[in-house]
Amino acid sequence: MTYHPKSDFMRVMMERGFLADCTDYQGLDEALVKGVVPTYIGYDATAKSLHVGHLLNIMMLRWLQKTGHKPITLMGGGTTKVGDPSFRADERPLLTPAQIDDNIAGMKQVFARYLTYGDGPADAVMLNNAEWLDNLNYLDFLRDIGRHFSVNRMLSFESVKSRLDREQSLSFLEFNYMILQAYDFLELHRRYGCLLQMGGSDQWGNIVNGIDLTRRVLDQEIFGLTSPLLTTSDGRKMGKSASGAIWLNADMLSPYEFWQFWRNTTDADVGRFLKLYTELPVEECDRLGALEGAEINDAKIVLANEVTKLAHGAEAAAAAEATAFEVFAKGGVGDDLPTLYVSAAEAADGVSLAQLFVRSGLAKSGKDAKRLIAEGGARVNDEPALDAGQMFGAGDLADPVKLTAGKKRHALVVLG
Repeated sequence: MTYHPKSDFMRVMMERGFLADCTDYQGLDEALVKGVVPTYIGYDATAKSLHVGHLLNIMMLRWLQKTGHKPITLMGGGTTKVGDPSFRADERPLLTPAQIDDNIAGMKQVFARYLTYGDGPADAVMLNNAEWLDNLNYLDFLRDIGRHFSVNRMLSFESVKSRLDREQSLSFLEFNYMILQAYDFLELHRRYGCLLQMGGSDQWGNIVNGIDLTRRVLDQEIFGLTSPLLTTSDGRKMGKSASGAIWLNADMLSPYEFWQFWRNTTDADVGRFLKLYTELPVEECDRLGALEGAEINDAKIVLANEVTKLAHGAEAAAAAEATAFEVFAKGGVGDDLPTLYVSAAEAADGVSLAQLFVRSGLAKSGKDAKRLIAEGGARVNDEPALDAGQMFGAGDLADPVKLTAGKKRHALVVLG
């Protein structure tokens, strides 16, 4: 695409690799030049924290605010009760209103670190679509909104088609989700003057639905912009690691483990991730990404530090780097490692080495731990672990025990 943007926001999106598609490049660009563009991204409250898979579009909202526009973080208090079927093989488990509110409270903590909330023209606002969805009258909704949707067209969207092609059940409840999301965009425009919806490229169909609906009901022109669905260069989905989701809340994943995730980035991804997940100048990202050999490890430390600073603060980033230095460079035990506490009662009976690996999160199951140990991938206090059945009692745990899986994953076991 050869479009040359006039607005700062579109220029950043294109230069740094955030842009997959846009419904009207020129129209959106002109709106961004003309004045403040309120922009929303929706988040269903399915967990107590957001994870690294959400970080790309959180960074988009951050850049939006830095370039003078207004982010709207829309919490799906209403839509979470239905569940987004996009590219899922099964229906989401339904949550209670109390669970949804609890999840929203946890997610708020993440947004507050990336965005400035307040009453100013470009200050972020957090809204909840339960505000307009909870009290909808079903018959009025069908008559006023439902008539604008063609089932033929809805069936053609890739997110629905892929589920039906695999002959997997798609409930009527979930089928309604795309209508509700389209209605969100209409209501946000009507109530808050929202002009732009952003999301991952899997949301394209839902975004276009909202734009069409708003044009038909209000005769207003609004816009959609999507980011690429990121996979790492080795084909894995961004935001997942061997031990599970990379959460953005410190009480669900320690800042040290978060830092380590970025430090372990594949060489080929470093330059791209620096552009997407940090605010370093593009030229510096390109320079660091082009380093080779041992020098690329310095670039990975810059990446880990910069991303951790944004997520957890400068102190947490410095502490994580110091712990990594202790663990890797000096072979010691850092203060910030993930820690498993074993009670005195458990220690009296003894705990097997395989169980310590499972409970510390370094192995998924006893079978996984035994395989790791048998294949020579496990260490205890930097010495090879030989016996999965070795028992650890109170005497063995009098001093902290350091466990290592592979070359880069560590945990402490402490009596307490």
